[in-house]
Amino acid sequence: MGQESSAPQLNLLVPLEVYLQAGVHIGTHSCTKHMEKFVFKVRPDGLYILDVRKTDERLRIAGRFLSRFEPDKVMVVSTKQYGYRPVLRFAEFTGAKPVVERFIPGTLTNPRLDWYYEPDVVVLSDPRVDSQALDEAIEVGIPVVAFASTDNKLTGVDLVIPANNKGRKALALLFWILARQVLRERGSIGPDEDLPVPYEEFETKL
Repeated sequence: MGQESSAPQLNLLVPLEVYLQAGVHIGTHSCTKHMEKFVFKVRPDGLYILDVRKTDERLRIAGRFLSRFEPDKVMVVSTKQYGYRPVLRFAEFTGAKPVVERFIPGTLTNPRLDWYYEPDVVVLSDPRVDSQALDEAIEVGIPVVAFASTDNKLTGVDLVIPANNKGRKALALLFWILARQVLRERGSIGPDEDLPVPYEEFETKL
């Protein structure tokens, strides 16, 4: 049974078709041992497809987890181009500390630097691309939340959200949902309330 055919029974944060249209379920042509449990199926062309229900479940958990921290003690990082705008918009709505483009070595580990910062938790758009932030978070002993596709390793990641972390639309939708969940868990918006902007507003423009 495909993800599409089980749609009516699913209680998801957004309708299944929204997840699918944004390509949140699209993995890569390789899969690490770490990510096998999140795979829904492998297409005939060898593309791994992620289980959207597990993505949705982890977005809920991550929203609840992140809502427990002081807003500016959440650092959210993306050094990949398609993650810049989603991260900045997420930070705008939740009060998190954004780091985009380049993560300068020593940001979390060297108090002598002007840009040194002490977050209580770090959110990564991709643990491989954002490996400097991951390594420093591990070194200082703070938890790491990360979006991970099928080709990611999860060493040092405390809470993984399995999802397409390469697509422009997928990253926009994921950070939009996560921002909304954090605000809902904090009680800043109602349990069924949306952000005042659609998820397309989180999308990096080409």
